[in-house]
Amino acid sequence: MLPFLALVATLAVQLAIVGYGLWTSANAARAGARAAHVGGDGVAAAQSAVPVPLRDGLKARGEPLEVALRVPSLIPGIDSIPVSARSALARGGGDG
Repeated sequence: MLPFLALVATLAVQLAIVGYGLWTSANAARAGARAAHVGGDGVAAAQSAVPVPLRDGLKARGEPLEVALRVPSLIPGIDSIPVSARSALARGGGDG
């Protein structure tokens, strides 16, 4: 029974790490889109919004801005897990 509980706990922690990676990539994409909207460097803003431990393999590019990163895996045999998010601000059509 104990090995099964250890497996379940490992999978739960792995899902939490992947969820944190998804949340982080979405937050970075929003930060980059906001920076680009006001004339700043959206890619640099997105990169700086990602915590240092997750910056290895980080890619931020495009319009709409897409942030892709790799979260570490706790499961033996799986190198890392890719996650990504995309964000864009609507342009035009405002009242000024």
